[in-house]
Amino acid sequence: MIRTIVLLLLLVSAAKALGREVVVGVYQNPPKLVAAADGAASGILGDLLTEIAGRENWQLKTVQCDWAYCLQLLQAGEIDLLPDVAFSEERALLLDFHRTPALFSWSQLYLAPGVPLDSLADLTGKKVLVLRDSIQQRYLQQQLNSAGIEAQLIETRSMAEAFAMVAAGQADAVAANHYFGRAHMDEYQLMQGDIVFQPVQLFYASRKGRNQDLLAVIETDLAQWQANASSPYYHILQRWGANTPPLQMPERVWWLLSMLSALLLLALLGAWWLKKQVAEKTRHLQASEERLSTILNSVDAHIYIKDTKGRYQYLNRKVAELFGCTAEQALGRRDDAFFDAATSANLQQNDQRVLQQGQRIVEEERNCSLDGQQCHTYLSVKMPLRDAKGKIYALCGISTDITEHKQQQQEIHQLAFYDALTGLPNRRLLLERLQHAVALNQRQPQQGALLFIDLDHFKDLNDSLGHAMGDKLLQLAAQRLQQHLRKIDTLARLGGDEFVVLLTDMHPDAELAIQKAGLIADKIVQLMAEAFMLQERPYSLSASVGVVMFSDGCNADELLQRADLAMYDAKERGRNGVRFFNQQMQAEVSARTELATGLRQAMAQQQFVLHFQPQIQGDTTVGAEVLLRWQHPDKGLVAPGLFIPVAESSGQILQIGRWVLQQACMQLAEWARHSDTASWYLAVNVSARQLHDVHFVDEVKKALRDNGAIAENLVLELTESQLLQDIDTVIHKMQQLTALGVRFSLDDFGTGYSSLSYLKRLPLSQLKIDRSFVRDILTDANDKAIIKTILALGQSLELAVIAEGVETEPQYQKLLQLGCQQFQGYLFGKPVALAEFAKAQLGSFTQR
Repeated sequence: MIRTIVLLLLLVSAAKALGREVVVGVYQNPPKLVAAADGAASGILGDLLTEIAGRENWQLKTVQCDWAYCLQLLQAGEIDLLPDVAFSEERALLLDFHRTPALFSWSQLYLAPGVPLDSLADLTGKKVLVLRDSIQQRYLQQQLNSAGIEAQLIETRSMAEAFAMVAAGQADAVAANHYFGRAHMDEYQLMQGDIVFQPVQLFYASRKGRNQDLLAVIETDLAQWQANASSPYYHILQRWGANTPPLQMPERVWWLLSMLSALLLLALLGAWWLKKQVAEKTRHLQASEERLSTILNSVDAHIYIKDTKGRYQYLNRKVAELFGCTAEQALGRRDDAFFDAATSANLQQNDQRVLQQGQRIVEEERNCSLDGQQCHTYLSVKMPLRDAKGKIYALCGISTDITEHKQQQQEIHQLAFYDALTGLPNRRLLLERLQHAVALNQRQPQQGALLFIDLDHFKDLNDSLGHAMGDKLLQLAAQRLQQHLRKIDTLARLGGDEFVVLLTDMHPDAELAIQKAGLIADKIVQLMAEAFMLQERPYSLSASVGVVMFSDGCNADELLQRADLAMYDAKERGRNGVRFFNQQMQAEVSARTELATGLRQAMAQQQFVLHFQPQIQGDTTVGAEVLLRWQHPDKGLVAPGLFIPVAESSGQILQIGRWVLQQACMQLAEWARHSDTASWYLAVNVSARQLHDVHFVDEVKKALRDNGAIAENLVLELTESQLLQDIDTVIHKMQQLTALGVRFSLDDFGTGYSSLSYLKRLPLSQLKIDRSFVRDILTDANDKAIIKTILALGQSLELAVIAEGVETEPQYQKLLQLGCQQFQGYLFGKPVALAEFAKAQLGSFTQR
């Protein structure tokens, strides 16, 4: 027993000295990095560097600075090393790192008491503190910008300063690494938020191309220490609050022990007059044993010795606490007295590899108590103990509890590969599995399919019941879909209300596989049509499903894109249905892409022209509507119905719309110079993208100002569908422009879904009767009644009413009879170029 314990005590190794001064930047970020009272580097990373420096005979010279200044000094080469640097591709361009991470970390938001925060959207209007020039600052700013969230990020020099400011009520939240947050949240009485983000690896860094020898030494020591549970690495982690393994002894200690044992044996065989000396040596050995026992009972690791029968011969305090008894009570007993049957069998199997085969093993062991209620994961190092003849007589084991580390690994894995709301695989994991399935299909052809699912009108649910109910429905939908799919199928959530199902191992016959995929897709549509219970009330919706077979694509990205195209085709065909991908869809997409490319050239080469269609009152021209045309060099005049939707979806409509506004205001300014046309106005159609653009009001003001146009002669035409989204913001923009004199006309009135309550709030000057009502006014009593209602509504709200699409004299006379005063249509003139318009309209319309 004494021999074995003494062997465990003598675990020490010496390192070759390098003898050089190393300048180290230190900033306050406990427990990872702190400056001690004497200015020396401390904390987990500081103590690790001090341990390496002692072994290498480096002379550490510390420079205390805040994080941002430390980083500047490092990049300028004024310090050699900076601990606690998170790796990023951007930093790798300026700095050098070693390969083995010193620590793993992630970030969280810590909140002032009473601050609600369930998602990033809740940060709107809040003040969030971030460490200046940190990865957390850049990451949060990118997320806020991409999500359109208006939150104020405030830079601080240190985490302690940031926590103090939140505690003092100067901010709502602070972004911090979990090491600092857990250590100090109670001190500042802050709450731990639910938002966890940005797992990172932490390193020692140096300036690019400098100090490669320092990083090489750090890399070597870290790699060796992290593979050895008894290394200084784990001792330092334990010192700062983490579980660490115990020490292991160098092999040369065995020789020393053998020599001591031989001397002790010779002393015992000596003459009686040596008894006093033997007794003295025995007392020294007992004192050493007591000191070693004190050390082994102080380390935060489980150390034990078992004989060849698996009976405990020695155990330290940690093992006794685990067993719930004293060390003396556990001696001579086996694992089945303390662990359940499965754990005991696994431990016995690992022990036999050591005792019978003489192997030194390092294994992860999951041990559960006798009642199975408590389970922990241990990293166990087990080695054989041999006598002088080389015979194995026992094993020594060192087990470190890594349960928390495993949980952290699982949390990081969960964040990286699974959707936080539904627990389903996310886009990243789906693409990995899809790429694997495609690669397998290329080597050994098998039938597979990809189903792209989108919930119809999901936004209406969020708008009516709130995002919390929307999240609840997504969870219920995920559960329902998961219950009706095979275990080998993958159900993933891409984000929002989009789900994807990956079907593999389908019928080898292509036709039968397509039928099977169609049946599954139809089943999904039926499942989503069944009502969900929200707030104890049934809520119904539908789903559109796009299907693509593996044979329709050659790689994962192409399959996902084509399934998405098929889903949108299902939506365009009325939703609540299934569509399979076909080549026609791809051709349409290619055509739209070609059209989008042509639009960019059209804008650059000034291929757009404006046509004007007159608007009259009585027999006099009072204005015109501006209509955009594309004079394509090869295809001739392209109708707006072909290119306007593409311009809308690609965002090019914003640039085109600005050009139309400038041209219209230029023409208004020109007309204002002549008495015959000074009172003419121009009606300009405004797209939905323009209206909801944050710069729309400024662009209208700029067009009027640049050209000197009269604001009262500019009429902006909106459609009812444009008012369905963010109505309050739209009204505010309209009021700003109305204050300048700009007028608004509601186009296609009667065909949309606007509320009359909103109509009262809109600063309109004109309603425009849609041509569909004018076309059948002579034959359809309903159309006639609708027009009468619109005219009455306009009169009641003091709005002018203009009828468009007037093509015949009887239509015109009927509209006059009903009380309509303003008209537009082919009867009075087709849309023509400016020169032809001016020539035709100067005069009256008495000769039609």
